[in-house]
Amino acid sequence: MHVVIVGASVAGIRTVQALRAQGYGGRITVLGDELYPPYDKPPLSKEMLDPDADGSPVELVDAQTLEALSVDLRLGVRATAVDTDAKVVSTDSIGEIAYDTLVIATGMSPRTLPEADRFANVYTIRTVDDARALHAELSVGRRVVVIGAGFIGAEFASAARSHGVAVTLVEAQEAPLAAQLGASVGITLAELHSHNGVQIHTGVRCAGFTGDGRVTAVNLSDGHSLPADFVVVGIGASPAVDWLKSSGIELDNGIRCDATLRAKGCHDIYAAGDVAYREHPTYGEPMRIEHWTNANDHAAIIAADLLGAAPPRPTLPYVWSDQYGKRIQIVGRPAAGVPTIRTGTAVTGDLVVGYTDSHGVVVGALVVDNPRLLMKLRRAITAGADRAEVEAAVLATAPAGA
Repeated sequence: MHVVIVGASVAGIRTVQALRAQGYGGRITVLGDELYPPYDKPPLSKEMLDPDADGSPVELVDAQTLEALSVDLRLGVRATAVDTDAKVVSTDSIGEIAYDTLVIATGMSPRTLPEADRFANVYTIRTVDDARALHAELSVGRRVVVIGAGFIGAEFASAARSHGVAVTLVEAQEAPLAAQLGASVGITLAELHSHNGVQIHTGVRCAGFTGDGRVTAVNLSDGHSLPADFVVVGIGASPAVDWLKSSGIELDNGIRCDATLRAKGCHDIYAAGDVAYREHPTYGEPMRIEHWTNANDHAAIIAADLLGAAPPRPTLPYVWSDQYGKRIQIVGRPAAGVPTIRTGTAVTGDLVVGYTDSHGVVVGALVVDNPRLLMKLRRAITAGADRAEVEAAVLATAPAGA
């Protein structure tokens, strides 16, 4: 059997490792559209932007481990189409590759803004080259406008401040991550930015740019104009599935999959990571989760299903974000509830938020700098704990007077 994996980031490489760990000894080919050996994506907006970073990506596997995996890794090769009847993947540089099983792990493509490609100093963050180019822009006294205060924008703002860059953050929502975490929590996250010297504009959008080849100002929907030496756009991303439009694979907010991550109607095709719109066994509905840990989980699920092994135990969604020396951790589905339990603030580094649904069941939690409490809350959410149980656990760990 020949397994072809399109995508050489975490979902693709972890699938290789999971297959080998579960005893698969057959042929594996991995196609990666970048020339770099497989590297981790979260550090692009974290470690790679540190003042002392040397521009080296964080490898997913070292050369020795990669060799031991016995994988045919084709770098700088972009998949352009799939013929599901002939079972071949077309590429831009090495012709067609036949598969017995195909795993699609192509990740996301960052959204951008109209006319942004006209300017050399407007950036998104998706690749090593993006992170390196941005690192070169970071120096004391320069001015950056960051459009979008989600995780990518917030992490970049934090990194830029560590270089002494003047940062202005623009967010269309009433507060950062308001739709995902609730407006009250978004406000305390905004306070964290302000406390660290970031100017923040909320409830406004980018209406356009001023400049000739390079942006000199960002124009907002409320009439303000923000001077800028460079701009970072962090307004989300879309599943990288355009190359599949003529394949017959069902595309719906990514690749529509069953609980085992098999593409709907395609017994020999799986999707992994950010592109997978999966019937989630815990929640009983289709979901697409754009988290690093989710990509790892998908690898184990696919390997088990392909090799006829027992599926791994379902896990809760989890994501973390490092901002201004603090670690923000989120578990479960905050957007499925409302923030009814809260203590501390993001600025003081002791923020804890619990989210409950209409039945009083806790469905998600956010914790700042308290990994031990996060583990307790993860177990409580998994067990279906109610508000009173979780509130007691939170208050038991809160400092006096919180």
